[in-house]
Amino acid sequence: MTGNRVYNVLFLCTGNSARSVLAEAILNKIGAGKFKAYSAGSHPKGQVHPNTLQLLRGMGYDTSPFRSKSWDEFAQTGAPALDFIFTVCDDAAGETCPFWPGQPMTAHWGIPDPAAATGSASEIALAFNDAYRMLHRRIEAFAALPIRSLDALTLQAKLRDIGRMAGATAKETSKAAT
Repeated sequence: MTGNRVYNVLFLCTGNSARSVLAEAILNKIGAGKFKAYSAGSHPKGQVHPNTLQLLRGMGYDTSPFRSKSWDEFAQTGAPALDFIFTVCDDAAGETCPFWPGQPMTAHWGIPDPAAATGSASEIALAFNDAYRMLHRRIEAFAALPIRSLDALTLQAKLRDIGRMAGATAKETSKAAT
């Protein structure tokens, strides 16, 4: 991975309605000019979770480009060549992924699913805020890596370390995306 090109990053989750969309938004903001982020799901819900959109809008993001889509879109001819793929939910990490052209680097960055939160509206909003905060922290660490100067093994180790940051889900510490 050399040169001054933009790295394509895909965030995967099962439903592509909350965590993966949040991660896509965050990286496209933090990593503008260095990264282009996408998100997809193994079994997309078909719509982005309303709380995801509400949170992003409240933080000044343009939510018009976000949609819930299948990871199959990124395995087709003409799809962006992916450099990195991160699973952000344990279910997606355990699934058999499509073949990704170009052998992208992968890691699992699992965090709790805010879309599964129950309780009052404020408790649910807190779950979404927590997911955003955890993803933001990981993505900041990723975007700060000197990718062009790291060898593949060192970079892979650093990607896995990022996935083990505070808030990681149980599978997170033992499994990387496949």
